[in-house]
Amino acid sequence: MKANKDFLIPFVGLKQGKHQFEFEINKTFFDDFGFDEYNDVNIKVNLVLEKKSTMLELSFKHKGTVNVPCDLSNEDFDLPVKGKLNLIVKFGDEYNDDNDEMLILPHGEYQVNVAQYIYEMIVLSVPSKRVHPGIKDGTIDAAILDKLNELAPKEKKSKKEEEQKENTDPRWDELKKLLNG
Repeated sequence: MKANKDFLIPFVGLKQGKHQFEFEINKTFFDDFGFDEYNDVNIKVNLVLEKKSTMLELSFKHKGTVNVPCDLSNEDFDLPVKGKLNLIVKFGDEYNDDNDEMLILPHGEYQVNVAQYIYEMIVLSVPSKRVHPGIKDGTIDAAILDKLNELAPKEKKSKKEEEQKENTDPRWDELKKLLNG
């Protein structure tokens, strides 16, 4: 991932309190990460940075669409996604991002790069199984779905069930009539 200046937030000059930032995320953002699962991306990210005397609180929210192929029909469609992420930034002796919810920056840092957090938040909000909404409501007419239905296993009784029916002793049938009687 090459460093993008648009995602570097200089916090040194900011007063204590809340500050808002907006980011428009598109396909090139994911290309910079080498991530090519999405055909197109149109997501708006809102970031509220609350500066306090000893730390920063970052609250990310995103909403938009990613264009992905359907897992069943392989047709492309716009999948709506949304999500949020909270991050606490503290200051310490050395950089540490081991914790998902806390980032430690070395003393003397004057900016924070939020690109990685935006990337992870969006990727994690996209479901692993992507189904075209037309499949759920039956409005999509895909040739592949017709073929899948044609090749689907038909409901039929197994040979074992048929043999059991043929090989029953007629005396048991009379007893079963008493039970059901």
